[in-house]
Amino acid sequence: MSTIYDFSAKGISGEEVPMSTFRGKVLLIVNTASKCGFTPQYDGLEKLHEELSPRGFAVLGFPCNQFGAQEPGDEQEIQKFCSLNYNVSFPMFAKIDVNGDGAHPIFAFLKSEKPGLLGVEAIKWNFSKFLIDQDGRVVDRYAPTTTPASLRSDIEALLAR
Repeated sequence: MSTIYDFSAKGISGEEVPMSTFRGKVLLIVNTASKCGFTPQYDGLEKLHEELSPRGFAVLGFPCNQFGAQEPGDEQEIQKFCSLNYNVSFPMFAKIDVNGDGAHPIFAFLKSEKPGLLGVEAIKWNFSKFLIDQDGRVVDRYAPTTTPASLRSDIEALLAR
């Protein structure tokens, strides 16, 4: 049985990052964009990361330009935007596709493990979120409209295990 730890992704600075780096942590994996109506969720994601990372939690951000071309920049521009506007300290990754034939293997895995409503696997928009437990299993999937703050109790329940 696969877990998130079986995959790797290119970090926003270009280095390959094995997901096993995060073994034993509760993860919230999010496809992000800089020019989206949901972009202010970076604030809430950063707050969760700052407050809960000492307890074994991490947000992982995966920029994606597949929805309304709302992530047009390159990795350097994305990193600068996130730092200047939202003081993002959680790990960010290189821009990827989350749907279609070119979907990154991590997102292909996440979608197959937790399809959305009516069993539809496709990511609907930016800021879709996947909650991963300490064993690398996908626990839940949340819509883009789900605020980071509203996920706190689900995250804390996993951290308490």
